[in-house]
Amino acid sequence: MSLHSGPAATPIAFVQAIVYACQQAKLDPIPLLQQAQIAPSQLENPDARITAWQFERLSDLAMRALDDEALGWFERRLPWGSYGMLARASISSPTLGVALQRWCRHHNLLTEAIALKLETRDGLASLSLTERQDLGLLREFCLVSVLRNAHGVACWLIDSRIPLQGVQFPLAAPAHQEVYPLLFPGPVHWGSSPACLRFDARYLNLPLARDEAALRQMLQRALPLTVLQYRRDRLLVQRVRQVLAADPAAHHSAEALALRLHLSPRTLHRQLKEEGASLQALKDEARRERAISLLHRTQRPIKQVAHESGFSNDKSFIRAFKVWTGQSPAEFRRSARQGG
Repeated sequence: MSLHSGPAATPIAFVQAIVYACQQAKLDPIPLLQQAQIAPSQLENPDARITAWQFERLSDLAMRALDDEALGWFERRLPWGSYGMLARASISSPTLGVALQRWCRHHNLLTEAIALKLETRDGLASLSLTERQDLGLLREFCLVSVLRNAHGVACWLIDSRIPLQGVQFPLAAPAHQEVYPLLFPGPVHWGSSPACLRFDARYLNLPLARDEAALRQMLQRALPLTVLQYRRDRLLVQRVRQVLAADPAAHHSAEALALRLHLSPRTLHRQLKEEGASLQALKDEARRERAISLLHRTQRPIKQVAHESGFSNDKSFIRAFKVWTGQSPAEFRRSARQGG
């Protein structure tokens, strides 16, 4: 599928925002719309949608014509190359956490209209956007674009999908709210301040997977980062292990697990395979660790250990445990006790 024939999912409201920015700058938007193959009549239809290619093309044309990569959001223009400068300031960071801290600090130097902040609490990283000035009619477009841009760059820096635990906006849900899961892969909440996205803080510890050469290539066509989602998740195996370890006795079907991780079952299996793992192997690993821990730390009967490790009966548990360790659970427990 070519970029031109991709699905039309981007709401016309974002196109209207770009048109408004052009009009505020006394720039005729019609030639830009035509070059992006967007019919001006679509602006009158609130239900209209355009493709990712059309939106990328229009944004690129408008940024260059206005010499403003912020497209009129702020009290001053962000001249062409501003976001490239932010990326260059972050590319030498040892980890994603340092890179995002630099991104926030340098972005805050570019404008007083908003403030970006990265925080970590209870295992969750939070990237928030606080409004310091009235963003007017460009408010939604600005909030979405700044957060989506930061998230897209973060994914690119570590070459990994970063699933979101939640996204919130201080806005009433718009009529086109159904497109938000395409922009932000995770639960979206409305009417909460400030604008914010949250994700597993372990991603912050990952080293950057990009260098200067990759950065130069990316900057030649950076806008797709704000539209297209990464497929690979470098922490997926760890995330699956965490869910399984939290309740090893549960069935944990692929469907239920995928739903919890905001994936399809097919995507879950495919991405695990790409990481050299399988769901069944991870389930066995969680059950084995749970069983070994119970045999070490408790005097619970073998039948109870089997049940709490996710087995329907003690016979299947004993067979599996012998495959894992070469010993029966009772033999393993005696050896562990004798070993101190």
